[in-house]
Amino acid sequence: MFKYFLGSSPKWYKTVMIGFLIFNVFSYFLLGPTVTAWLFIGEFIFTLAMALKCYPLQSGGLLAIEILALNLTTPKKAYHEVDQNLEVVLLLVFMVAGIYFMKPLLMYIFSKVFTKIKSKMVLSLLFVFLAAILSAFLDALTVTAVLISVTVGFYGVYHKIHSGSGDFDESGVLDRKELSGETLEQFRSFLRSLVMHGVVGTALGGVCTLVGEPQNLLIGERMGWDFIQFFLKMAPITIPVLGAGLLTTIVLESTKSFGFGAKLPEVARRIIESYTEDEDANRSDKSKYGLIVQAVSAVLLIIGLALHLAPVGLIGLALIIVQTAFMGITEEHQLGKAFEEALPFTGLIVVFFVIVAMIHDQHLFTPIIDWALSLDPSQQPSMFYMANGVLSMISDNVFVATVYIGEVEQAFNNGAISREQFEKLAIAINTGTNLPSVATPNGQAAFLFLLTSSLAPLIGLSYTKMVKMAFPYTIVLGGIGLLGVIYIL
Repeated sequence: MFKYFLGSSPKWYKTVMIGFLIFNVFSYFLLGPTVTAWLFIGEFIFTLAMALKCYPLQSGGLLAIEILALNLTTPKKAYHEVDQNLEVVLLLVFMVAGIYFMKPLLMYIFSKVFTKIKSKMVLSLLFVFLAAILSAFLDALTVTAVLISVTVGFYGVYHKIHSGSGDFDESGVLDRKELSGETLEQFRSFLRSLVMHGVVGTALGGVCTLVGEPQNLLIGERMGWDFIQFFLKMAPITIPVLGAGLLTTIVLESTKSFGFGAKLPEVARRIIESYTEDEDANRSDKSKYGLIVQAVSAVLLIIGLALHLAPVGLIGLALIIVQTAFMGITEEHQLGKAFEEALPFTGLIVVFFVIVAMIHDQHLFTPIIDWALSLDPSQQPSMFYMANGVLSMISDNVFVATVYIGEVEQAFNNGAISREQFEKLAIAINTGTNLPSVATPNGQAAFLFLLTSSLAPLIGLSYTKMVKMAFPYTIVLGGIGLLGVIYIL
């Protein structure tokens, strides 16, 4: 049983997981539900950190089943969390599959961008800025799905050349020899830094608008703010943070610190450029027609998302239908491949909602909320910002925002705080859950999606590496946001 338990995971990891499962039972009866609930949170974070050793769905899922068995929450409460976040689940299932059919177009565009823009600085700023703009009007997870698809596709081009026997740059040396060893490591580092710039960009843009993140919409509804009002209320803090984020990108790329700064190896650029030119020359009429269908679908996708014609997941389903219908992809097994990327993560998100339901049922954050509301009104916004930031690093930022805005609204309805104070705290909650939460993959669904995607092992992006690379952004974004809350609110 031990041999097959958690498959090919290291023996020490299997032993640790079994130890967790046994210890939690004793902890529940000896230390009580509250302490045990905090232990479960720590253990779940550990399974995320070990994502490259064992996909967290199995190990984290066993913890979730034990949580339900110990009655720290109930299946009904867990289902309620899923129900509350159904739009996120549908987004993962359908939008990621919709992007899958758009891969040839994305690869066509980004292969040109990667090889033509020779300045890594310009490329990095482009990734951060475009991800921020798109996330402000679309959705961070959708933008991340595009980033992952593009990067996996570009890595696939490299791998295809690397495993072949061609000489596309006509150097007299086989491409696979030129692209091995140090060149391969530098290429991975190049992609790793770009994709991390991109996901940070989704956080920079996501905090700015009503539709940028799910909790923004929730906070906006509670406050009665429309799109423009929300943007203007947040702008004194979010616009300086955006500027600071772009400046941080420049500094990181200039100093080549925290894992950033790697450039696309020149030999790889030449070979990939020659390869893509060869591909363009030999592209069939069917492939050219497919690119046109995908381009039209991309325009329809942007219009649908920008105007919010339907929930994001349903727009993704429409994207699948339009692309497959007009490209003649009608067999079931051809459609199945598109869903392979997203479904494991969808399962993991549902497991995560069990953890969230436990946090809610055990009132783990209530003491912190009560303490923050007991402070002097002038200190409350900064304390709410910091409390939200720390809790969002270990839990889900949407959940933290939901709990906090609910408690603050209750205090306002009870007459404990004024409308002006209510607005200040709402701004502090929104910025606090969106900015410092980039510190770990736990806080932002987009970061967690990247960590558990098929891309992470290809480019060597582990939990610890992601935390290390996000650290300077966490300090700058979190710090500038805090200064804004203290001195501008």
